[in-house]
Amino acid sequence: MKKYVIEREIPGVGAMSAEDLAAASAKSNEALARLGPTIQWQHSYVAGDRTFCVYLADSEDDIRRHAEESGFPANRIIEVSTMIDPTTA
Repeated sequence: MKKYVIEREIPGVGAMSAEDLAAASAKSNEALARLGPTIQWQHSYVAGDRTFCVYLADSEDDIRRHAEESGFPANRIIEVSTMIDPTTA
């Protein structure tokens, strides 16, 4: 599977309560369960009116199908080519 970062523009997401975020996560998980093993959600960062989600998927089409199934937009889908961290130095 390839790794992707998905930018989602969701007005007000940064002000959502823990309960609202839990409900959104459950909705996403339900869509993932329907789509099968070709896509996995690793984690997301919430910043202002956006989320930046890290997914493993076979293709961008899998990401788009998840967006349609879950109702959460996928405004930008970027394939990760490599990862670096402080130990890279």
